[in-house]
Parts: sequence; structure tokens; C-alpha cells
Amino acid sequence: MVFDKMKRSISKKGIEVLRDKSIYRSIAFTRKEREKLGLTGLLPYVVASRQELVQRVMEALRRLPRDIDRYMALSSLQERNEKLFYQVTLEHLAEIMPLIYTPTVGEACREYSHIAKEPKGFFITPKDKGRIRKMLNNWPEKDIRVIVVTDGQRILGLGDLGANGIGIPIGKLALYTVCAGIPPEQCLPVALDVGTNNVEMLDDVLYVGYPKPRITGNAYFALVDEFVGAVKSKYPYALIQFEDFLTPNAFALLKKYRNRVLCFNDDIQGTAAVALAGVLASLRITGLRFSNLRIMFLGAGSAATGIADLMVTALREEGMSEKEARQHLFFVDVKGLVVPKRRDLMETNIPYAHNGRQMGFVEAIDEIKPHILIGATGAAGTFTQEVIEHMSAANDRPVIFALSNPTANAECTAADAYTWSRGKAVFASGSPFGEVTVAGTTFVPSQANNAYVFPGIGLGAVFSSARRIPDEFFLDAARTLSALVGRDDLRSGSLFPPLADMRKISLAIAERIAGRAYALGLARNRRPANLKSAIKKYMYEPSKIV
Repeated sequence: MVFDKMKRSISKKGIEVLRDKSIYRSIAFTRKEREKLGLTGLLPYVVASRQELVQRVMEALRRLPRDIDRYMALSSLQERNEKLFYQVTLEHLAEIMPLIYTPTVGEACREYSHIAKEPKGFFITPKDKGRIRKMLNNWPEKDIRVIVVTDGQRILGLGDLGANGIGIPIGKLALYTVCAGIPPEQCLPVALDVGTNNVEMLDDVLYVGYPKPRITGNAYFALVDEFVGAVKSKYPYALIQFEDFLTPNAFALLKKYRNRVLCFNDDIQGTAAVALAGVLASLRITGLRFSNLRIMFLGAGSAATGIADLMVTALREEGMSEKEARQHLFFVDVKGLVVPKRRDLMETNIPYAHNGRQMGFVEAIDEIKPHILIGATGAAGTFTQEVIEHMSAANDRPVIFALSNPTANAECTAADAYTWSRGKAVFASGSPFGEVTVAGTTFVPSQANNAYVFPGIGLGAVFSSARRIPDEFFLDAARTLSALVGRDDLRSGSLFPPLADMRKISLAIAERIAGRAYALGLARNRRPANLKSAIKKYMYEPSKIV
């Protein structure tokens, strides 16, 4: 790969070099390189170091007034100087991640049709039925290993954003490269632009997507099926990550393809792995046993159900039957506790219906006395002061996960959780919150970000050329992540390692995942003698690319 890039840089001259984002290095080109590549006169006199370029970018970002302006500046940098974009992001991940992904990506998706510059993704519409495989030939890179695809129907907690949802695959793939070193040329963001039922967008003359209501039923699933088949034919070693599909479609697509192609759904399975990792880490604070936990979910969609399903798998490994495991998990939705007599339950919720009477949320907390409360509602403020106080009355250290994104949709803020619990809460959230001081104690709230797990899972699967992704991969990722949480992290109230350690985390997860793929006979290539070293050698390093 490095050799190919060197050949590309040598074959191009002058302005062509400046327009190739993968080899362009701004004023970091040396005098010798400027002569050789025909750049003399096309760049200012000064030859800057890489660190000076990074410093320039960060100073410019910090002068901008809004996060959406910073998002746009970083997007422009990615378009013109790919290596510098990844170097900046890698060195300042804690500061940059909220700008290129949650929460800022939510605003970027809402405004995509009004702020879009150069399209970065691949768009498929109902008009393209029957020619998707041929269309993929238009994508310039031929060795694609990771595809993130969305149909834009359930973007974060923002709902149906149609083609504007392409911002999600773009952001996720940037994290694949930054966190796990998947080479950017091996990444493909895809929007299945099947229309939108968002009236505001349909009425917007600047909307860039397919301006029709969403196709549904057989027509929808046939288009997805053609896309998956085209990918399997064109890119046989590619991983497909499904992202932000409506819950019924998300489960249907995962059920259909999980044993046929290399794929997973990050909202269902990635969220499950990072949440399980947080729960396992919390045990080192609460002193409880995993097998004794009672866990309550507020919200019964794809994220909550995915978390519960993985917890069932983990509990079964501790010797429980599936039925016994489900007795530890409780769901509450807008109509109250999920019980069998209800006739409005989705198929995925029925296994978690507990015998008993219907009751509301706070009443259920008092009755069941859960040790852990997990919110996946997309509804802000649903963990009220009353809820936190009742959880605190039932537990010495109540564990509160407010996982909904973006920040404006969080079930409660970190300050709310710590203040209302009088500092007793063990807190994690889907979006970042700053430090909180309560009664003289400063807490560093955890961010249960899927970026802790999906890049490493993808890296392990891609490196081993796995045929599929079984549940064991997500258990392995959760256990590996929780084991990396240090004592200092726990003392500050954090259930996850620092974001700055993301490369180390992804490498550890990838090694575990690839090892599992080889052990299960799922790998399509031969295991190297030193697995960790071989994976590390594969990982893209922007500072080392010529």
C-alpha cells in the first residue's frame, strides 16, 4: 500500500499532486520533493514540520465560533489533505471526536443539503435497481474492506433524514481509520437513498436526496438485497456495517444477512458490546456479581434489545439457561413495564415480557429495585430527579447509563445524575459531558461511545478475512475493553479508558477478535506467527505515509 502511494506521488507532477488528497502534504514538502514533483513556485517558501501543520489546524479550529463550523473545517481538510486530517484527529482525539461524530454529526446531517461541498459517499436510489453492481465500478478504489451503510431513516435520535444521513457513514469510517488504522482508501460510505417521509425535506428545494416518499416492503428489501449481493460480488472481503436503520428493518436485515455475509449492525451489536463493557467495569465499583444483577431498560428499540440479547449470551456463559438469564432483564417503554398481556409488543420484546401487573416507570423501579438503569429512548429528560432519587434509595451505588444521542436527547445529564444521587451514581452517557463536582468530589463521566468497540471488531474481522461475525466477537470486545479500564479511571467515576488510548484499545480488541476467528475456523487467510505485530503493521499511520 505504501509502495503504491509512492508510485502515485512520483507519477504525478505539479498541480496534480496538490489535488490528490492522499499524497498532498501542504507546505511540509521538502525542497528536494518540491523540485522532484514540480511544486516549486506552487507553495510558499517555508517548509513546515508535521507538528507545525497540526498546530496550525488546531489554532484555526479553536478560533471558530461554533462546532458545526469546526465540523465543516475538518471536512474540508479531509477533502484536500487526508494525511493531515487523520494526523490531527489522532493526536487530538478527545477534542476532535465530538466534532466529526456525535454530537456534532447530528447537526451536520440535519443541515447536510445546505452545507455539503464535495460528496464523499456513494448514493443508491430506487432508480438504480438492476445496476448497482455496475455502478460500484464507478468508485475509484478497488480494494474495499469496510463499508458503512445507512438508509437514513433513524439517524441518531433525530429520525428520518433521508440522504442527509450520509454524514453518519462518513463519520464512522473516519473513526475506523483514526481508531483502528483501516486505510482510508479501503473505506466506502454508502447511503441507500430510498426516499424520505420527512415532509420538511421533501419541501426543501435544496434537498439533495431522492425527492420521493420512502419505498417500503418488498421493493425496499429487494433493493437492499441487490446492494448486499453487489458488494459480495465486487468486494468479497468487505465488512458491511449497517447503521441507523429503523428498528424493525434493522433486526430483519441482521437476521437475514448475519450468517450469509461479513456484516453487523452497530446500533444493535456495537452498542451492546460497549454497554456490556461498562456494566462489567461498574462491578469493580459496586462490588456486585454480574450473575446477580437486575438491569432495567427504558426504551425497547434496537439498541436496548441488542444490549439485552448480548447480556443473555454473557449470562448463559455463566451457566444460566436462556430463560433464567432473561429474568434478570426488564424493559419499560412509553406504555410502562413490558408484560405478556400487552398486545402492542414487537417480536423482539416478547421474550423479555415478565409475568406480573402493568406498572409505570417509577413504580417499576420501586418494585423491581434494579441495580442498573439503561436509557435508550432518544427522549431527553426521561431520567427525572424522581427516577434518580428512587434508584439511589434502592442502591448504595446506582448505575445510570443515559445512552441516547445526540447530547440534547440524553435521558439526563451527568450533572443531573451526580447531583440528584448526591454523588452516589456511577454514570455513563452516549454523548460527552464535562467534569462534575458534587460535595467536593470531582467526577469524570464516562462516554459509552461505540467507537470503543466497532473499529477494533472491524479491524480484527478484516485482518483475518473472517467469513461472518458471530456473537462471540462482541463478548470478546466487551471483556477486552472492560479489562483495559484502569484503577485511576474507576476512582474518577469513569467506566471506560481515555479516548487518547483508542489505538491501543482497538489493537487489543482486534487481536482478540482475529484470534477468535482463527480458533472458530472463520478466517479465510493463514494466521501469522505474531498476530499482534502483523495487525499493527497493517494499520494505517498517517505520519508514516510518503
